[in-house]
Amino acid sequence: MNFPDNLKYTKDHEWLLVEGDIATVGITDFAQRELGDIVFVDIDSDGKSLEANDIFGTVEAVKTVSDLFLPIAGTVTEVNAELEGAPENVNSDPYGGGWMIKMKMNNPADADALMDAAAYQELVGE
Repeated sequence: MNFPDNLKYTKDHEWLLVEGDIATVGITDFAQRELGDIVFVDIDSDGKSLEANDIFGTVEAVKTVSDLFLPIAGTVTEVNAELEGAPENVNSDPYGGGWMIKMKMNNPADADALMDAAAYQELVGE
């Protein structure tokens, strides 16, 4: 299983790539494996200002639907439009082409409170 060191992680299995005050968000390799084949990604939060832990969308697998939680407060500035026609990108490339949103963080320092790769790896028991 893959745990990139340059990302931050949440207990809800989202990852965050911080670049200045912009963050890219997706679900982890662990999460996509647990969900199984992803058939639909529904994100309707483009342009919305949300608080940490607010739901920004859902991901639907063959047998379940899971909420997506925003790791830190901010405004969603972009949704990965490619997922509309290719939701399987979340399975095949969760840290690349399977990213879900980009957001402008209210306070980039909030990302420091999230888990690093080692802590997340310990959380999921890998």
